[in-house]
Amino acid sequence: MPAIVVLGAQWGDEGKGKATDLLATTDPIDFVVRTSGGHNAGHTIVVNGEKYATHLLPSGILTPGATSVIANGVVVSPEALFRELDGLIARGVEVADLKVSANAHVIASYHATIDKVTERFLGKNQIGTTGRGIGPAYADKINRVGVRIADLFDEKILREKIDAALDVRNHLLTKVYNRRAIEVDAVVEELLAYADRLQPMVCDTSLLLNQALDAGQTVLFEGAQATMLDVDHGTYPFVTSSNPVAGGVCVGAGIGPTRIDRVIGVIKAYTTRVGSGPFPTELFDEDGVQLQQLGGEIGVSTGRTRRCGWYDSVVARFASRVNGLTEFFLTKLDILGAWEQIPVCVAYEIDGVRVDEMPMTQTEFHHAKPVYEYFDGWMSDISGCRSFDDLPKNAQVYVQALEEISGAKIWGVGVGPGREQTVVVHED
Repeated sequence: MPAIVVLGAQWGDEGKGKATDLLATTDPIDFVVRTSGGHNAGHTIVVNGEKYATHLLPSGILTPGATSVIANGVVVSPEALFRELDGLIARGVEVADLKVSANAHVIASYHATIDKVTERFLGKNQIGTTGRGIGPAYADKINRVGVRIADLFDEKILREKIDAALDVRNHLLTKVYNRRAIEVDAVVEELLAYADRLQPMVCDTSLLLNQALDAGQTVLFEGAQATMLDVDHGTYPFVTSSNPVAGGVCVGAGIGPTRIDRVIGVIKAYTTRVGSGPFPTELFDEDGVQLQQLGGEIGVSTGRTRRCGWYDSVVARFASRVNGLTEFFLTKLDILGAWEQIPVCVAYEIDGVRVDEMPMTQTEFHHAKPVYEYFDGWMSDISGCRSFDDLPKNAQVYVQALEEISGAKIWGVGVGPGREQTVVVHED
């Protein structure tokens, strides 16, 4: 049975939760796993007309019978974790079967403090972070002063690690940012308060997942953020602090690359981005406003309005290449039903030269201008379509054209927010 990766092929918010949910409900999925990021992610799933949003939890938490796993590559805010769990419990969702890696790093309140004051200090050079402490937590991890989930169960080790982490952080807060120092005792008390509730969930998730694969069970690895936000391969420095590409799954879950059978890139039928950074197809006209309004383009986790633009096949080809995609899942095709003509970016022009692949440097990408081809729209509501043949001819042509220029086949198409509003283009 397969190990399947579902990840974002643009700048996030592509609808990964819908693709994950669809896979988990059409075929038996035994485990759904988050491998990177923190509660800066946001997945929206609509089940029986009810909308659910997950942030730190895998969206598979809504699938009966599937074990949800927060793996070692994730940074975990215990406060955010239990707030999200309690919200689902209050709505009658069964959340008992959740596993958390002992090696996952902890986001404490001081990480969020550092995140927010740093962004304010940067002024016009802000990255556009969520201010939730993800970057500072990953920085502590790399600087080897991070706190792991397992440390919450040993007060002596916890205190030593927090003392080491705050030694430098407090100098920064008081001497650079003119803020009050953070007390070690207060942080220790804050984190120890979560230990008893957290401990039954904690295990060696790498061992758990490898044993599951050995036993022939199906494991679905659910991406957070997206390819163009990858700290190595994205639009640096306007990126997240982890590796949400397919290769990062192996590190973030403790599985080998030979375990992965299928890599699905989720991509919108247009493009959006939250936060700062270059965005070649971004629209500043009425079309951009209309995409924003019709698509409901407001961040699930942040509440920030998303920047909108036309489909970018250069980004799609790049995502296909760096992730080794076996297929795409195309979402929000229904949103484009209001346009008589739909532009698609097929290449860039940089200083008068056509460029068909992702520019090598940040400077080149900032100067990239989209080269468009135009497709006839279908000017109709396709939300009721349930097969590819049900789609209007022009919608079929649009999907087929995207497939030809994007670097991988399109496995399925989302025609609405509901679980059932999906069209399969290619059978597995």
